[in-house]
Order: sequence, then C-alpha cells, then structure tokens
Amino acid sequence: MPLEINSLDGLKIDRSRPRSRWPLVLFLLFLLLLLGAGGAGVWWWMHQQGQPVVKTFIVVEPRGGSADRTSLNASGYVTARRQATVSSKVTGKVVEVFVEEGKRVVKDQVLARLDASNIEQSLKLAHAQLDAAKAALGETQANLQQARRELKQNEEMMKQRAGVQRELDRAATEVQSLVARLARQTADVSVAEREVATWEQQIDDSTIRAPFEGIVTSKNAQPGEMISPMSSGGFTRTGICTIVDMTSLEIEVDVGESFINRVQPGQPVVAKLDSYPDWQIPAKVIAIIPTADRQKATVKVRVGFDQLDPRILPDMSVKAAFQSPAAATTATTKPTITIPKAALVQKDNRDIVWVIKDNKAERRAVTVTPVGSDQLAVAAGLSSGEKIVIEGAANLSEGITVTEAKR
Repeated sequence: MPLEINSLDGLKIDRSRPRSRWPLVLFLLFLLLLLGAGGAGVWWWMHQQGQPVVKTFIVVEPRGGSADRTSLNASGYVTARRQATVSSKVTGKVVEVFVEEGKRVVKDQVLARLDASNIEQSLKLAHAQLDAAKAALGETQANLQQARRELKQNEEMMKQRAGVQRELDRAATEVQSLVARLARQTADVSVAEREVATWEQQIDDSTIRAPFEGIVTSKNAQPGEMISPMSSGGFTRTGICTIVDMTSLEIEVDVGESFINRVQPGQPVVAKLDSYPDWQIPAKVIAIIPTADRQKATVKVRVGFDQLDPRILPDMSVKAAFQSPAAATTATTKPTITIPKAALVQKDNRDIVWVIKDNKAERRAVTVTPVGSDQLAVAAGLSSGEKIVIEGAANLSEGITVTEAKR
C-alpha cells in the first residue's frame, strides 16, 4: 500500500514557534539571591566576630553644689563700667575711619580723621601773620638800639656844653616811642602765636583718638558723613564708634526691696549666663546702690566676676544665685565625679579609661584619687554623661568599633 505524502508532513518538527526561557531566568535569579544572602551572612558573622564586646558605665555628676546654699535668685545683665561712644570735639566731614567691629584699640590710637583742609589754610595764614609780627618786632628792636645810642651821644655833648637841649629832648622822646612800640609789637607776636596754637589745636581736634584701651563693639560712621559732638538732626552722626573696656565687665542685678536684706557687700554669688547654662561663674557682690526704683520696687546690686573670660560679653543675660554666708568657701565647688575602680587601666605608666563615643573606643587620660574600696574620684579627664568601659578593656585599641554587652 503506497505511503501518502500528507502523512509524512505530520511527522515534521515545527521550529517556527520560539521556546520559552523564563524557567532559566528565574533559576538564575534565585541562585544570585541565594549567593548574596549567604555572602551577607558570612560578612556579618565575620564582622561581629572582630568587634570586642564590652560592658559600659555612664558617668553621672552627683547632684548638689550651690543649689542648696542659695539664699536668693535674681536676674540681670552683663554691663561695662567703662564704655564710650567716641565723637569729635568739632563738627566736620569724616574722611577716614581706621576701625572695625571687634578690633582692639589702645589708648590714644587714631580712630578717624575729619576734613581739615579749611583749618590748614587758616593755620598757614596765622603762621604768616606771626612771621610778619616777629619781623616788625625785630625792626623796632634795631631802631630802639640806634635811638639809645643817639640819646647817649647827646647826653655826653650836653655835659661838654657842646650840644643843644632840643636835640637831647628829641632823642629821649624817640627812645620812649620805640620802647612803647616794642611793647605793643611784642604783644602782637604773642597774640599771633596764640592764634597759631588755636588753629593747631583745631587740626589736632580733627583727629579722633581712643580715650582708653578696649574693643570696638560698633562702628557708627563712614567716610563722607558729617559728624558733630551734638545731635543736630538730619544725617549728622554723633559718634564714630563705641569702645568697651572688657576688663570692666560686671553684672547689674535688680533685687526686690523685700529681699535686699539678704544681700551684703562681698557676698559670694554663682552666676550663670543664659548662653552657657551649665557654666557656673564665681562672683561676689561689689556694692548695693543706695537708691530704689520706685516703679519696679527694686534695688540695683553690682556683682563682680572673680575672673573674666572671653565668653562673657556685654548685655548678656545672667542668672545670679546669691549664696548664704555659710557657703562662702564652698558655694562654687564643682561636685566630684566618681567611677568604678574596674574602669581604670594602666597604659604607658599613665592612668587611662576607655570612653565609648559613636560605638568607637577612645583612650582618655584621667587624674584620679581613691574613694572607698571600689570607687575613684576623677579630678580631670571626664565629664558627666560620658560612657566608659568597665569590662572588656583588654582587647581595645584607639578608634576600634565595639559592641556593648546587653544588660
């Protein structure tokens, strides 16, 4: 029976339809994810194995100090006893200013100059008048000498009866006239000299100098502006700059009349600036101003700093805690920080502790003294709130990342 051609066509493979590759792609993705997860796990395990595990202790500053010794709290401001807005003695136009805010100046340092061109011309005229007066005075002195010689000759001739009385009288009159002229011209020279001194003083007044040493806190005038010692309205300035003597800073506090009996001169005070609330500044009462404010029912008290600091600036707000007399020697003593003895490590013959900051170890030199059997008092090197290592310090090095043990 013959084979039909149509039946052979049905046995052929149809390659025109594409094969699906999704199973292979999914398998490769699964394999990559499996390898990534395995690598991350291995890295984490190795990383954790390389970090020392330590037990830490948080340093806490004990409470106490001056709070329980405070007899009165008050508010005030930092003020300067020596402060000046420097102006000129004359009205004029500013041509140069040599200072800026924050610049330190010394006594008599030149701060600014005013336009003195008109004064300089007047000074030149005064010098010329002085020269003319001196020249006239010299001429009169020469004429007086000649007149005195002639008078002497006439007197000798009269003694010898060879002269004339009229010539003698004329010579005597000439001498008297020249003496009077000499006196007037001497006075003219003195007036001219004083005129020169006046213009020279005005030249000097156009140079503005620092009255004392201090810091420039404000610059009030620029070149080209008019300045005057008195307020004249308009655009006229009354000062070049303001200078503050930083060594004269103190505190002014308003104390209520009802509590002023708790304040006395020399009384210790603990001051705290609002800008640095954790900084206790030792101070003491300088004086109680012997007058009261009728409107506020307060008395002003001056408080002086025991030691000045660059952080203390004029017009800063201050909280003042007046201490009781019994706390005069201990009112400002800072409470002692104590740490466990286990935290101390000997390194290069020095006492150190390991401080943990941002999960990294930091070596810190400290000064300690024993307190009890298992405590140390830290005089320097640590601050309240820092975290120190008390177990596991043997494996630490500077900058190493650590893991804190769970408590």
